[in-house]
Amino acid sequence: MATNNKIALVTGGSRGLGKNMALSLAKKGIDVVLTYNSNQPEADKVVSEIQALGQKAFAFQLDAGNIKSFGNFLGQVTTHLQEQTGSPNFDFLINNAGTALYAPFAETTEEQFDTALNLHYKGVFFLTQKALPFLNDGGRIINISSGLARFSFPGSSAYGSMKGAIEVLTRYLAKELGPRGIAANVVAPGAIATDFGGGHVRDNEDVNAQIAGITALGRVGLPDDIGGVVAFLCTEEARWINGQRIEVSGGMNL
Repeated sequence: MATNNKIALVTGGSRGLGKNMALSLAKKGIDVVLTYNSNQPEADKVVSEIQALGQKAFAFQLDAGNIKSFGNFLGQVTTHLQEQTGSPNFDFLINNAGTALYAPFAETTEEQFDTALNLHYKGVFFLTQKALPFLNDGGRIINISSGLARFSFPGSSAYGSMKGAIEVLTRYLAKELGPRGIAANVVAPGAIATDFGGGHVRDNEDVNAQIAGITALGRVGLPDDIGGVVAFLCTEEARWINGQRIEVSGGMNL
């Protein structure tokens, strides 16, 4: 990785929205470190695509819900960056990794809740905390939330409320990290046609039609609708955007 390039760390960058974010960042001249949970071949493909765009990229395994693994993970990443660039630091942290949880409130188990909490809230909290010493002053933190923190669909009580917690946390990060010139923002996608949640939105025609019907722009979102917004928030043009929630949903439930 060239020392003159900014570097972004994207969790969950091997597929779906994270992959699109990683590629969008590369198109803006930003080198990328991405994480994958289990699918290394897909992560390696994304690395190859980024390299084909002329940027440097590397993939590391990370279970973003396993808080005890974060120290070792960041040790690997920062050692690699030190070797490649002469500095262990990076510029942008994009907390994207996540899985879906669809369960009625009355039937959500404590095990489901704890797994989701570790991934969607506690993991984001402590990965960001542990990354702070390696995040360059003037850097950016982008946390991925969901339209489900603003509007409610039955079955997303745990997931949606955890994303709501992320949105409050982001404002605190913006406030407390302001003295270092680090901006923190939220990108909240609406319903997107990916393999997320087993392709819940992408592959179910009824769900697809329902979402298109409540979206001002009349269709379901696509990964290409999201990644560029995240990449923009890492540019110099976005330097004065801080502590904000940017919903990228085509106008769902307006």
